[in-house]
Amino acid sequence: MPAPAIKICGINSPKALDAVLEQRADYAGLVFFPPSPRHLALRDAAMLGERAAGRTKLVGLFVDADDAMIGEALAAARLDVVQLHGKESPERVAQVKARFGVPVWKALSIASAADVAAAARYDGAADLLLFDAKAPKGAALPGGLGLVFDWSLLAARRGPTPWGLAGGLSPANVGEAVRATGTGLVDVSSGVESAPGAKDESLIRAFCRAARDA
Repeated sequence: MPAPAIKICGINSPKALDAVLEQRADYAGLVFFPPSPRHLALRDAAMLGERAAGRTKLVGLFVDADDAMIGEALAAARLDVVQLHGKESPERVAQVKARFGVPVWKALSIASAADVAAAARYDGAADLLLFDAKAPKGAALPGGLGLVFDWSLLAARRGPTPWGLAGGLSPANVGEAVRATGTGLVDVSSGVESAPGAKDESLIRAFCRAARDA
């Protein structure tokens, strides 16, 4: 089984980005969602985009954002991928893809077999489905909470769209997650932080090593 692609999400400083680049992670995620401790202003996103250019791919994370917000962030950071992490419909996913001409990933919250089955609605609209743990009712954030869902639910997934795994991944469990699910991509945020929004270089290094060793 080939090693999965690696995405380190919530990058918000040159130091954190440099750790991602040093470990040759495939994707760095930039968050454009003000309630998040990882949210980036456009000028900071532009600086990170320039620093990352040609060295890793940048994924912009948006939560029920309008076209204006997505367009501004795409232009500022020169994003390679748009990740929609809210309640966007398949029609909205297809609209964003057609409007901006970049790959679009759709994050889906998983807590039951029904949630996995419902992912089929996005086949043909999204370029990749990202299965994440469902946030508790009333939570301010849709992800990045360090929650893990039952990975065995993904055994029932059928459909043509590639998918990746998020939700509570860390250096301690990413190897097990890869072996259990066969995922083609692993996505981590809080699992490589020393505090909310503060990336830890040693944890990024350990996560990348564990994902590849799996």
